[in-house]
Amino acid sequence: MLIEEGTKYQISPGIKGFFNSAESMTVQSYNGVTVQFTLADSKGHGSMPIEHLNYLLKKSNLTQIPSKRILLSTDNTEEQIS
Repeated sequence: MLIEEGTKYQISPGIKGFFNSAESMTVQSYNGVTVQFTLADSKGHGSMPIEHLNYLLKKSNLTQIPSKRILLSTDNTEEQIS
């Protein structure tokens, strides 16, 4: 999985308590071993090993939120109704 600065993840209700009840988190930096992040609504910040982030993703405790840039850059080949 590609981890980049600015990647945003939705936090599942089951683990929000571990993240100060934040709805989402955004990756601030990634050095190959550790991910630093900030929580939505200024609820804090932190870091975790990449193995733990991958575990949370595998268990669906975190879900990546697609960025608007990716949505805009995808080629839309379907016909649009005018």
